[in-house]
Amino acid sequence: MESLELSASFPATSAEVFAAWADAEMHSEMTGAPATGRTEAGQPFTAWDGYITGKTLSVEPGRRIVQAWRTSEFPEDAPDSALEVLFEDVAGAARVTIRHTDLPPGGAAKYTEGWEQFYFAPMRACFQVK
Repeated sequence: MESLELSASFPATSAEVFAAWADAEMHSEMTGAPATGRTEAGQPFTAWDGYITGKTLSVEPGRRIVQAWRTSEFPEDAPDSALEVLFEDVAGAARVTIRHTDLPPGGAAKYTEGWEQFYFAPMRACFQVK
């Protein structure tokens, strides 16, 4: 299994970015793609119009979200990956750190690119407008 870790900062507070990530409607606006579900322990979710599915395992409001996570491209017999998203205020900005483990072979490079293109890039655009 493979893993990745990457971070990006946004001109917002960590509370604002957490709120946008945790709310399906705001998550959809932030990424530009449909999302469903609630970010509460035990709750299922989808993102990117069902391309991403999973279940929220734990939440520390404003600080951390842990999820069982997979895409429609995972092999059928592959277990869910583990996603940890950390939110913190650093030097007047919100830093988001993605720790993504238990990815299928070849997943680290693919999903590093995906996190940048489909999350961090639209989030930069979203949080530029304050």
